[in-house]
Amino acid sequence: VQLQASGGGLVQPGGSLRLSCAASGRIFVISTMGWYRQAPGKQRELVAGITWGGSTNYEDSVKGRFTVSRDNGKNTVYLQMNSLKPEDTAVYYCNAFIKRDWDSLLRDYWGQGTLVTVSS
Repeated sequence: VQLQASGGGLVQPGGSLRLSCAASGRIFVISTMGWYRQAPGKQRELVAGITWGGSTNYEDSVKGRFTVSRDNGKNTVYLQMNSLKPEDTAVYYCNAFIKRDWDSLLRDYWGQGTLVTVSS
């Protein structure tokens, strides 16, 4: 199983970016998917998560600005980021809890990370 993230880049404060992360390989079912970020010198933190049924949760500082969504048919999770601030600058990682077979254990997988830089 692989998670491939894309969509990062350089954006000015107040701008928008959309991150995507597609899971591929042997997949039976994907449970929760989400996005984490890690800024220089800081610990990795959860930004947003979404269950298979569409329930979401957000880190307080991104509420009202970021929206997480998923397409279960495409095994893909998205993060729409609006009103970006310099403090949103970080490497963003996607995460997914996946069962590879009907009788296998649920385990988490990570994407490679995509850099988001918010700067004028």
